[in-house]
Amino acid sequence: MYQPPQHREDDLDTQHDLIRAHPLGLLVTAGDGGLMANAIPFHLKTGSSPKGTLQAHVARANGQWKEIAAGAPVLVVFQGADTYITPSWYATKQETGKVVPTWNYAIVQVRGSARTIDDPTWLRAQIGALTGENESSRPQPWAVDDAPPEFVTAQLKGIIGIEIDMETIEGKWKVSQNRPLADRQGVAGGLDTIDRTDAAEMADLVRRYSK
Repeated sequence: MYQPPQHREDDLDTQHDLIRAHPLGLLVTAGDGGLMANAIPFHLKTGSSPKGTLQAHVARANGQWKEIAAGAPVLVVFQGADTYITPSWYATKQETGKVVPTWNYAIVQVRGSARTIDDPTWLRAQIGALTGENESSRPQPWAVDDAPPEFVTAQLKGIIGIEIDMETIEGKWKVSQNRPLADRQGVAGGLDTIDRTDAAEMADLVRRYSK
């Protein structure tokens, strides 16, 4: 990933926070059949490897797990907040007019050793952890145990687990750090006028990385 120094984010906790907040990762493999990519929700497990471990599952009918079992290298991309930035928000536009549009974003890329797991106990635990994370904010969280046991058992037969020990993890927070302070303030203020979650999240990032 192209990494200008001002946009690098090497703090592991910050990288992990983005993965937890945006767990739908793009799993990319490069096997004998060429490149393959699938969007898959991941559970981040810490403590078992220095940088963390990603756990997921795919449908047994999804041939990507066979690529992983055969040793294909893997890349997982987690996309955080992103939004178009109009030059109209820059103070520099009024001063010189020498401005162009851009796109702000926060992103994490992971590479590591991947393996497939065909074990009902592991799969049940992975699904429980993933579901628990995403249901925790609900007033009455749904749990896997709410479904009939025989139904869950049947569903588990249709999936394969994937586990990736992260060997490299890169973060890129392109949030207007290369602009003068007045431009960054204009960007944050402009984003405040947009009624979208991603705009609000990006405005917060622009302010945070301006300090």
